[in-house]
Amino acid sequence: MELRLCPPPYVIGDSVRLFSKAPKRYDGFCSYHFRPNLQVKCATLTKQSHRFLSTLATTAAAGDHSATNRLIRKFVASSPKSITLNVLSDILSSRTAQPGLCSVARILYSRITETSWFAWNSKLVADLVAFLDKNGQIVDSETLISEAISKLGIQERKLVNFYCQLVESQSKHGSERGFRNAYACLHELLYNSSSIYVKRRAYESMVTGLCSMKRPQEAESLVKEMKAKGFAPAAFEYRSIIYAYGTLGLFEDMKRSLEEMKNDHIALDTVCSNMVLSSYGVHNKLADMVLWLQIMKTSALPFSVRTYNSVLNSCPKITSMLQDKSGDLPVLIEDLISVLDGDEALLVEELVGSSVLREVMVWDAMEMKLDLHGAHVGAAYVIILEWMKEMRLKFENESCVIPAQVTVICGSGNHSIVRRESPVKALIREIMFRTQSPLRIDRKNTGCFVAKGKAVKNWWLPK
Repeated sequence: MELRLCPPPYVIGDSVRLFSKAPKRYDGFCSYHFRPNLQVKCATLTKQSHRFLSTLATTAAAGDHSATNRLIRKFVASSPKSITLNVLSDILSSRTAQPGLCSVARILYSRITETSWFAWNSKLVADLVAFLDKNGQIVDSETLISEAISKLGIQERKLVNFYCQLVESQSKHGSERGFRNAYACLHELLYNSSSIYVKRRAYESMVTGLCSMKRPQEAESLVKEMKAKGFAPAAFEYRSIIYAYGTLGLFEDMKRSLEEMKNDHIALDTVCSNMVLSSYGVHNKLADMVLWLQIMKTSALPFSVRTYNSVLNSCPKITSMLQDKSGDLPVLIEDLISVLDGDEALLVEELVGSSVLREVMVWDAMEMKLDLHGAHVGAAYVIILEWMKEMRLKFENESCVIPAQVTVICGSGNHSIVRRESPVKALIREIMFRTQSPLRIDRKNTGCFVAKGKAVKNWWLPK
């Protein structure tokens, strides 16, 4: 079968995530199977990488092409694979966009392709194409597209993955032109193919892309088309539509989609519920969030750390208190609830006592460990207050096993907006200081607070 595929103009993603299979589902919005031979996550840059990028930006801005080329060549030759790819990922990342480096991305990629460890990967090419096109380097982007299509030939599975990556990445950046072209190519491949895998994969990405582009009505029509052609939509497609309607404030459509999902025998879960909460939060619908938390409880849907994030990121007074370093921050959960107003107090009351604390806390004779990874600062604040109350109750029980060590893991800020400045760590430090806690930053791991178990017990139950 001859495939006539039009080359889409560009793609970019949150980070250079290299995958080859359909998305898995987890307590976020999407994740992927990673290729083992070329894997670049949204990793932390080393000091060496930061220095390189700073120097590179200065050299590129000065227009010194020879010096730029020498700098890139030397860096790639002297750096290991992981560091080199992380730097390219940082340049291409939509979250850390650096316009001053747009002219060097193509050069850096070219040098990388010359290394002995490089393996061609469609996702990396797609992200680079997107970056180049977005920054006006159309010729280079089209050249990369042509090379990719030539390399993939008529291998349908590889082609559909490439175009799915294009559609998904284009939509994340809201590029009307890029999304339109990539979508058209994927649409053509869908209708020319007889492969169930190709069709399933294409439908999934097209629905997701339309939702990211804030076009849930079209995505909903595509789901109806899927069903008419014998493809049962999964929870993933419904979640995308529900979240798109919700973030647009079209709550009646969101509720209708929830009903349609139920009618298709797809159960409501925590992931979808968190999306509903996030949608209400975007539009400051705190009362609706309270009702939804109650629905989750009635339906026996467990809360997650992301549930806490979705709710507490939308609480204006808590956010204000955490930003105001000079204010009196309550250090007891009861005091926090008492100073909050109306729906905000109700939200915290609904969260407190859930299974989340038990999930992030481990308690045995060797160690009591509280892991706050994944918690935003508001969520970390409420969880730490819950934890402190739980600690007090446990230590009041004479039969309680006193752990040898108490550890609170908050991270050192590697993934914070400002590197090495973790707002969660700063919050925990402030609370520990105000309560005169024996917990101190671990010398061996600056992302942890540690203390002896007996010292922590004496903190709560002084003799």
